[in-house]
Amino acid sequence: MATAVESAAAAAGAGEEPLAVQLKGITKRFPGVVANSDIALDVRKGTIHAIVGENGAGKSTLMKILYGVQPPDEGTITINGTQVELKSPTEAIRAGIGMVFQHFMLAENLTVLENVVLGAEKLHGIGDAARAKIREISTEYGLRVEPDVLVSEIGVGDRQRIEILKVLYRGAKILILDEPTAVLVPQEVNELFEHLRELKTEGLTVIFISHKLDEVLSVADDITVIRRGTTVAAVDPKDVTARQLAELMVGSELPSPQTEESTVTDEPRLTLDGIDLVGQASARKILDGIDLVIHAGEIVGIAGVEGNGQAELVEVVMGMRRPTSGRVLLGETDITEAGVREIREAGVGYIPEDRHRHGLLLEAPLWENMMLGHQTEPPNVKGPLIDARAAKADTARVVEQFDVRTPSILVTAGSLSGGNQQKLIVGREMSHAPRVLLAAHPTRGVDVGAQAAIWDLIKAARRDGMGVLLISADLEELVGLSDTIWVILRGRLSGEFDPNVVTREELGAAMTGATTGEEEQR
Repeated sequence: MATAVESAAAAAGAGEEPLAVQLKGITKRFPGVVANSDIALDVRKGTIHAIVGENGAGKSTLMKILYGVQPPDEGTITINGTQVELKSPTEAIRAGIGMVFQHFMLAENLTVLENVVLGAEKLHGIGDAARAKIREISTEYGLRVEPDVLVSEIGVGDRQRIEILKVLYRGAKILILDEPTAVLVPQEVNELFEHLRELKTEGLTVIFISHKLDEVLSVADDITVIRRGTTVAAVDPKDVTARQLAELMVGSELPSPQTEESTVTDEPRLTLDGIDLVGQASARKILDGIDLVIHAGEIVGIAGVEGNGQAELVEVVMGMRRPTSGRVLLGETDITEAGVREIREAGVGYIPEDRHRHGLLLEAPLWENMMLGHQTEPPNVKGPLIDARAAKADTARVVEQFDVRTPSILVTAGSLSGGNQQKLIVGREMSHAPRVLLAAHPTRGVDVGAQAAIWDLIKAARRDGMGVLLISADLEELVGLSDTIWVILRGRLSGEFDPNVVTREELGAAMTGATTGEEEQR
């Protein structure tokens, strides 16, 4: 397997496709940490180039440098043969570079057209010319985007196409996609990859960041592996396996979520009895007749395309919303009317879907974030007062145990990579040994090593009798961890599946309404 330097030299010597992007000696330092160290990256024009690496490896920092968000301390950037200095995203856009972030940046109360032209009104105005340009790009690249539809009325896959269209509208010829499949079902992933291949045939270049190694191998023309801030290999996907990629990334075998023998008991830990939830702005039911029981030692998985009620279901259980009708029981205790703090103190752990909105205070230090939701519990308090010394010691323990990569527990949560933020949240929740854990996308955005650690923690807690409600867009995770899987569709539990026999395709079909669980089970 060739190193990055050897592969780059071979490509240059062979006179292959010209390079759209060439990074040499890229180094970026922050106080207490070197994020990038002498990174080399060669991206051939008209190809899909995947960048893989564990959390904290420096992928995001490198892409921010390429997109002009941060300047490198050392090194050079060459775009289509011309060395450039990119001091802002505006300059990157002028150089033909666009970036689609993992968290979509769309205003739901605006139309597709309004979202696309926002900030780029000078290009084609905001009326018919812009509408015609959007349709032209949509047709040319097979994106199937209608300009006058409200974003709030469309699904996740459509929203991603809008994000891609936004950068194409601004003239991008080099696209950076950060974890683009994180929230997609298998059919949407396949559709996205078809779009990427279409972009490639039109001469565009795609840089694709992902933790899903099977997807990387299926779509990439070239792969660069980054570990601990530097490039360790540039490989041809035809010559490498997922296991070998995992070893290059983290020095270990590719993990599996597969759970052990059943530990389910007859003791109900969480019961949802006839839960209905009507939207505040309309009479539409967001949740419709949800009946569900999670027993001690049981993991119940919820599969569904985002926007079908999963988030609201979790919010009802956590006391963030009151159901219109129905009951929520923790053991035999009715917690339907209880507040969030009361529910947390009763033993419900919470790994939120949106870690920035519900899981962290980004401007606060790590040790203060470790107390969130547990500020009335040991070791964070001593009598009526916060015990800062004990809280800091506990944070240091979690940082070490969960491999949260940070120069200090005093830095802000916002300074960590997304994966390290997630590990901090998981460590915080699991440290309090909850009776029930609500885990919404618990391994989203983490590398294979951290993913394996989180899976092991959930399985260990399950063996100890914890009940888990697992919501995930990762069907391998759902099938591997769950004792039972339910599909949620338009606010209803539409089908129950046995994870030992169900396929990803069957789940995907049920999630999109192509079939029901009962039909699949037959």
